[in-house]
Amino acid sequence: MQDSELQHLRRCIELAEQALDAGDAPFGSVLVDAQGTALAEARNRIGGGDHTQHPEFELARWAAQHMTPEQRATATVYTSGEHCPMCSAAHGWVGLGRIVYISSARQLLDWHQDMGLAPPPVNMLPIQDIAPNVRVEGPVDGLVGEVEALHRRRHGA
Repeated sequence: MQDSELQHLRRCIELAEQALDAGDAPFGSVLVDAQGTALAEARNRIGGGDHTQHPEFELARWAAQHMTPEQRATATVYTSGEHCPMCSAAHGWVGLGRIVYISSARQLLDWHQDMGLAPPPVNMLPIQDIAPNVRVEGPVDGLVGEVEALHRRRHGA
């Protein structure tokens, strides 16, 4: 992993912390073009009750409106947590390129189970079960602990 990629991932953690501080689930994402320039970023905004307000979904919509299909195909989405099925589908439908996530959906489920939380209302499937042609990298071991700490802080654990 290059230093520039780690910078994008660290920004995802900052966005996740901003989300948590605002009363939302701690998730943050950055959309980066083929040259490594951050084009857009988003954080989770589910606190108002709309549980579709995920950052990965927002970035897929942004990309569809602002990028050509060719630009989308060479872009990378960096994110604090592996895409849920809804966000994986949006990523695939829009034709975005690579995904790099810090923590996996399996890790999140394990943390929630460890904290005694109810399972989510949808099955948390790996990205490639939803969007099989997307190149996926993760988890990023050196940063997983920071993401886990945010989720534990959200639930007071």
